[in-house]
Amino acid sequence: MATTARATRLNAVRSIFSAIRIASRPGSAGMGERLASLPRLVRATFRGEYTGSSRGRLLAMLGAVLYVVSPVDLVPEAFLSVLGLADDAVVLSWVAAAVVTETESFLAWERMQPGRARAAGPSAAARETVDGHVVR
Repeated sequence: MATTARATRLNAVRSIFSAIRIASRPGSAGMGERLASLPRLVRATFRGEYTGSSRGRLLAMLGAVLYVVSPVDLVPEAFLSVLGLADDAVVLSWVAAAVVTETESFLAWERMQPGRARAAGPSAAARETVDGHVVR
């Protein structure tokens, strides 16, 4: 049992470092842009436009977030303090890694779509691409 818990924690740490490495590459999208792309990712996935993710994976991510913020917890923090926080840390590390990897793929897919403006900032609604050039 201790070996399984240790392996789970090790995998959580690996996921976090992998997500940080991907997110901090030069030219990579920042966390603000990644978080702003999540509604577009969900919309495109549920409409069937984007096939790089699945409804199940997105629902699992939502379920993981709800688990962490829910007062009902598998290992309650009030009774087991550090151990109670450890399960939340493992879940949050998976969510962070999943957000980075899902948005990395989605943003690359979105950039490849012809005539599709990316909403990356307040003026993004006014942007459009024509022959690879941004038109305002």
